[in-house]
Amino acid sequence: MKKIICILLVIAFALSFTSCAPKEKEFSKSTLDYFDTVCTVTAYDKNEKEFNIHVSELEKELKRYNELFDIYNKYEGVNNLYTLNELAGKKAVKVDKDIIGLLKFSKEIYKVSGGKTNIALGSVLEIWHEKREEGKELPDMKELKNAAKHTDINDVIIDEEASSVFFKDKDLKLDVGAIAKGYTADKLCKYVKKKGLFKGALINLGGNACAIGVKPDGSPWNIAIDNANENIKDYLCTLSVNNKCVITSADNQRYYTVDGKRYCHIIDPDTLMPADDFHQVTVICDNSALGDALSTTLFNMPLEEGKKLVKSYDGVEALWMTKDYRIVYSKGFKDFINEKV
Repeated sequence: MKKIICILLVIAFALSFTSCAPKEKEFSKSTLDYFDTVCTVTAYDKNEKEFNIHVSELEKELKRYNELFDIYNKYEGVNNLYTLNELAGKKAVKVDKDIIGLLKFSKEIYKVSGGKTNIALGSVLEIWHEKREEGKELPDMKELKNAAKHTDINDVIIDEEASSVFFKDKDLKLDVGAIAKGYTADKLCKYVKKKGLFKGALINLGGNACAIGVKPDGSPWNIAIDNANENIKDYLCTLSVNNKCVITSADNQRYYTVDGKRYCHIIDPDTLMPADDFHQVTVICDNSALGDALSTTLFNMPLEEGKKLVKSYDGVEALWMTKDYRIVYSKGFKDFINEKV
């Protein structure tokens, strides 16, 4: 009887100790300072002070990647993608190993996508960017075709040992808009895990949402998918995920209108015109870098060809919204749908 009483007392003490332990609360913080988009971190922590300390550490990494992958601005003491576009056509430029990693990954994606996602398309995308900023007219096709002569990704020469990059074509320019955010989001997730900043978190970098672990109660993260059909104000759907990334490319995210027609920012390398087969593509996968690249690739690819590409990857699912607002799913996509926000 004494043994039973002792055991019961130990259990009671353990339960009382557990009940007194501080419970983690959910906190969220957003910033507009990097990658020309909104970055939001949602996580559970002991208190708001601890949460802000951990987020500040994560923001330093975000700032570093933003400076490295920026093609529009230079930063003191940093050889970034802007530096490469300015100098690499004249001489080899020494860069950070993370730029080498991004360029190597981009070359792999180029092969997988059949050239549909090409970071060497910068000379063409630069023309479209200028016209979109002006918002008045389309680029001249002759000018686009001349620019397209300088988009061979094989002209990007990477020397890993020297950590340097050289362009064989002096007029080649890089634009990593289809990959950089996803690549960075993936790096941030790895940083959170390595440093143990949060047991579970949701990082959303401009539509690249990455769920790390689960919530303290063991439930998955819910990610609402915006609806590119602007006639419907509700979300398209809500996905329940853990340790997964959700990435969406859509024609209503960045565009301009000429003579009543909308032209989105996703340019098909084959036509040199904005892709026009879908309103949106959403990808679920384990890796945000791959998901970001695939969402652009699938947006530029015929539906049946895109289905085959998705099927070739383990753990990748996709949703397409066609131009007539028809929704098409890959085989396992619906398993993640949960309408509760």
